[in-house]
Amino acid sequence: MMKYLLMSATALVLVSCAGEDVDEDVSTPPAESEIAAPEEAVATPNSAEQLDVVLAAQSDVEKARYQYRHPKEMLLYYGVEPGMTVVDTLPGEVWYSGILSAYLGEEGKVIGADYSNAMWPFFGGFADEAFLKEKETWTESWVADMEAIRRDGGASFDAFVYGALPEEMYGTADVVLVVRAMHHLSRFEEEGGFLTAALIDIKNVLKPGGIVGVVQHRAPETSSDEWAEGDNGYVKQSRILTFFEVAGFEYLESSELNANPKDQPTEEEFVWRLPPSFATSRDNPELKAQMEAIGESDRMMLKFRKPE
Repeated sequence: MMKYLLMSATALVLVSCAGEDVDEDVSTPPAESEIAAPEEAVATPNSAEQLDVVLAAQSDVEKARYQYRHPKEMLLYYGVEPGMTVVDTLPGEVWYSGILSAYLGEEGKVIGADYSNAMWPFFGGFADEAFLKEKETWTESWVADMEAIRRDGGASFDAFVYGALPEEMYGTADVVLVVRAMHHLSRFEEEGGFLTAALIDIKNVLKPGGIVGVVQHRAPETSSDEWAEGDNGYVKQSRILTFFEVAGFEYLESSELNANPKDQPTEEEFVWRLPPSFATSRDNPELKAQMEAIGESDRMMLKFRKPE
């Protein structure tokens, strides 16, 4: 029953979400005013100030999420700077690829990374024949869509799918961001080794010494391994650390920047009960108010490095 509810909730959100965090974001193409013009950002001498300009240009809808996502602090924490090449896993038009393009500037590059085409059928439901057919050309269509809304002076775009990293991209990225995307890789690891394969590609795409930033809905360590495998959106921090260790990454540190102690899920719940999805309370104002009082999920922030 829980997996049926999960598939239903995920399908509902995906209908309105083009790529970024399958489970969360409404991703209609932003107006040009929603993505800061890089030439405005370049006028500021400091990276933090430059990022302030980019974030200030976003829509009020996106700004309302800053209290939970802390995009400025997060990007600076992972060392993202203008001119870099940054991989955005499960990218969206604003979160984070649109923001990154404006911030990285014309000397930078944003590389979108989607789940393996072989993994999507395991989602069921929305992943019908037409959806899977579109995914076959996602690397081309996503780049075209993002280039169409790129402002003058913004970073260019490229893309790949995990499990099929082009050799020409090896050793090109400064930072790989895996933001609220690890749970799906984790939940389907047994079906096809998708998390293991993604970590191989992450390691290959990074330059020596490159950084991996993981932001992920965090399961209580006391929860069962089965519940916290990823089906419910949550993953134990210890599980993520183990996978990265086995893959040969160096663990640097963690941050509680996006922690939310109000989020204490039971094993009868999943992450999409919370905002912005409200999967269980759209028609229940009282329950929705309770979810709003919790806020977005408790999230780990982990930093890893590819060895020199």
